[in-house]
Amino acid sequence: MSALALIALLIDAAIGWPDAAFRRIGHPVVWIGRIITALDDRLNTGDHRQAKGAIAVLLTVGAAVIPALIAQALLGYWIAAILAWPLVAARSLHDHVAAVMRPLRAGDLAAARHATSMIVGRDVTRADAPALTRAATESLAENASDGVIAPLFWAAVAGLPGIAAYKAINTLDSMIGHRTPRHEAFGWAAARLDDLVNLIPARLTALLFVMVAGKGWRVVLRDARRHRSPNAGWPEAAMAGALGVRLSGPRVYADRIAPEPWLNEGARDPDPEDLTRALRIYRRGVALMGLMLLTVAAVA
Repeated sequence: MSALALIALLIDAAIGWPDAAFRRIGHPVVWIGRIITALDDRLNTGDHRQAKGAIAVLLTVGAAVIPALIAQALLGYWIAAILAWPLVAARSLHDHVAAVMRPLRAGDLAAARHATSMIVGRDVTRADAPALTRAATESLAENASDGVIAPLFWAAVAGLPGIAAYKAINTLDSMIGHRTPRHEAFGWAAARLDDLVNLIPARLTALLFVMVAGKGWRVVLRDARRHRSPNAGWPEAAMAGALGVRLSGPRVYADRIAPEPWLNEGARDPDPEDLTRALRIYRRGVALMGLMLLTVAAVA
């Protein structure tokens, strides 16, 4: 299945998901999101919310996997590879972070704040250039794992059903896997399952970053587990070490300040040129992942 994953990556790197396609048919993640919203509205009430949340996870993953199994069985390997393409977000992630980098380099904080607000959940309305650069760099590192390496990994393991299942789980976590009064119980199963399926990809992403940068592993070993997430700390610590900057740290959300620990504490704050370097590391890391997929496919 490594060739399937590689084909999906190559198509995405070449054209992404075109705006015309999005306007015409939407996107598979949006379709999954509608299912999750409907289940949240109907099941997230009354007692036994944790059990109901687990049912929502099973129904959502089933709704993604069953059509993928049928499509791969009936349409064949090559069509399955094309169908996997929208579930890899390599080009989209690069473009969204580059949209932050360009105004930062030009000194346009208003435009940089707007672009950053499109990719992070924290409040950036008063953020200065270092805070914006940190936020974009962290988003790039974390989403390199969630949006690119993990989908490719699961596509290589289990083909179209594997990548479909992963995207369903990841979307569940992003929508209901939050520690809020509404979702702490209902989203428990989604959050725990997302932690599990990202266990290997997050560490693989960190390894890719360290390999292409030639440094950063000491920061990973020291700081990755300090992050609130059992997985996000790995690619973020690797990027911090590769760039020689500090990431994470306290950040402002709508109603609170989250006292997050620093990764690579004691290093300097990143500047816009570091975000340019981060994008270069990201591109090389994704290319190395492609090379690994090619190698496995050739051996297989």
